[in-house]
Amino acid sequence: MERLVHHRKKDTGVTYVYKIVEEYWDKDRKQMRNKQICLGKLDPLTGELIPSKRLDKTPPPVPTASTIVIGPTMVLSKVARDIGLEATLKQAFPTAWEQILTLSYFLVSTGDALIHGDAWCRNHEVPADGSYADQRLSEWLSNITEDGCQSFFKAWNKHISEKEYLCYDITSISSYSELNEYVRYGYNRDKESLPQINLAMVYGQKSGLPVTYRFLPGAISDVSSIKKLLSVFDKLEYPHMNLVFDRGFYSRQNVTELLNKRYHFIIGLKSDRSWVRSIIDECQDALVSPRGYRQMDMDSLYMHTKPVQWEENNRRCYVHIYYNPHRAVDDFENMIKHLVCCKDELESGRTNPSNQEDYKKYFIVKETPVRGRSVEYNDDAIRNYRNKYAGFFAIMSTKKMDAMECLQVYRDKDVVEKAFDDLKNSLDMKRLRIHTSGRMAARFFVQFVSLILRNGMQKTMRETNLSERYSPKLLLGELESLTKIHYTGKYKDIISEVTKSQREILTAFGIDPNTL
Repeated sequence: MERLVHHRKKDTGVTYVYKIVEEYWDKDRKQMRNKQICLGKLDPLTGELIPSKRLDKTPPPVPTASTIVIGPTMVLSKVARDIGLEATLKQAFPTAWEQILTLSYFLVSTGDALIHGDAWCRNHEVPADGSYADQRLSEWLSNITEDGCQSFFKAWNKHISEKEYLCYDITSISSYSELNEYVRYGYNRDKESLPQINLAMVYGQKSGLPVTYRFLPGAISDVSSIKKLLSVFDKLEYPHMNLVFDRGFYSRQNVTELLNKRYHFIIGLKSDRSWVRSIIDECQDALVSPRGYRQMDMDSLYMHTKPVQWEENNRRCYVHIYYNPHRAVDDFENMIKHLVCCKDELESGRTNPSNQEDYKKYFIVKETPVRGRSVEYNDDAIRNYRNKYAGFFAIMSTKKMDAMECLQVYRDKDVVEKAFDDLKNSLDMKRLRIHTSGRMAARFFVQFVSLILRNGMQKTMRETNLSERYSPKLLLGELESLTKIHYTGKYKDIISEVTKSQREILTAFGIDPNTL
């Protein structure tokens, strides 16, 4: 039978339990003695034995390690914080902002479809739980509500200065869906024989960041979309900003609507309008003067500004007239090609309604019982166009400004076109394969956030000259080898060695590599 003895230490009051493992006769002391092993101590409250750690024969746990890629997320998270995107998403989507950023990080890094993001997110450090199956992706997208999106747009606008020029444009996105109510056949800007939706986007010219967007039915024209845009601005309580429109949005109704709303804007005018040509006629002498001569982007230009009163509401605005001698040659050549097509249409009888004005102005059409229809060019009218209007173009502004400044602002509107190109070619939005408008809206909001992130990256890359060597995707790819090794237990995480290129990238984005 196992014999146990208790020994209480007087100085601490702790009672230790010992087991007698051997008894023997001590010849020197002439008495029985024993060998004891301490089993542990008694719990002062329960009286139970607390075993001694040195007797625990269970082998210590073997440290296990996992590796996760942290490089891309470090840069993207820094950009999201710096431009205010993370804070705005938290405000609009308090329970889903991490999921939105996670999906956006994947899109910016890979440009791949969201359904392929599960493995990438599991291997990368991301804001949300880095694993999602297709069913969970649907749950994530369902959390992106229309109310949340509108709250985001309203808050995001606070980051846009009232002095910012907002550029507006429309692109078409082809779709395979037959159930989405926005999908219609219309003018497809990608020249594809597929139905489409139209995407209208507002973009900050100076900040280089998208501001808001709106889906339009695929059959709607550019001209008819401005009224809807202004209604969106009213609902989101946007301040009176400075808008820039391509001449495709020009109509007297649109200009009147903008002036009534008292928005400041710049819009390209169609120089074939009679009232525009009358101003060109008035400015002919001023345009040939050296006082109007300027050079811009390797172009030699003559320019003149004329204040006008808009008839519909008597608001004052300014029409800037420009003459480009090199453009005159191209304009006249394009005009000739157009008139050749018009002549074929008249002779065949298959006329185009949009060319009716040109038929009347540039052709002499005779009908005889014997010879039938005879179509001749109106040489005087063609000569008049070449001598007076080829090479001319016009821009309207509501603010009094120099014609050179107005043209520079107008030309810089191509930031929207670049954004559309990035959206379609770099962020997996070339064609829609989503069949419901609700799922489409959530999907595109993620794309929109990704576009903000990507352009925020590009702004820093341009300012630090990284854009000369990297695209955003290549830059994030350079950071793929920057990893963190995480050990279970008491061991600290280890960051992999930072390469020279990675050090340069992190420093450019304001991240100190020495603190990793």
